Amino acid sequence: MPDTLYYDGQCPLCSKEMDKLGTLCDGGLELRDIHQLPASDTLPDRETLLRTLHLRTADGRLLTGIDANVAAWQHTRLGPLWAWLRWPLIRPCADFFYNLWAQRRYRRLYP
Repeated sequence: MPDTLYYDGQCPLCSKEMDKLGTLCDGGLELRDIHQLPASDTLPDRETLLRTLHLRTADGRLLTGIDANVAAWQHTRLGPLWAWLRWPLIRPCADFFYNLWAQRRYRRLYP
């Protein structure tokens, strides 16, 4: 079973990134538009999924935010370019700015 990335297909920037990710992906990642998902007992509710990026790993872990994004890009040849976002001194800043962007994106798209 591949990793599965859940994204907001109604967000133009998100969709553009997923299109790029999909073309570069090694096949170990499934991209799923949240708006096309059936109700599920194993995933957070739709509003939670829409607030931030989520990735279910092949072993069942659920990653969120920038961790989900970095994990998704590891399925491409560009993965090493994203890994620095998890370095100890960079991680808090990357998390802060991702969360700020995600909150603003959600408020803009879902007032």
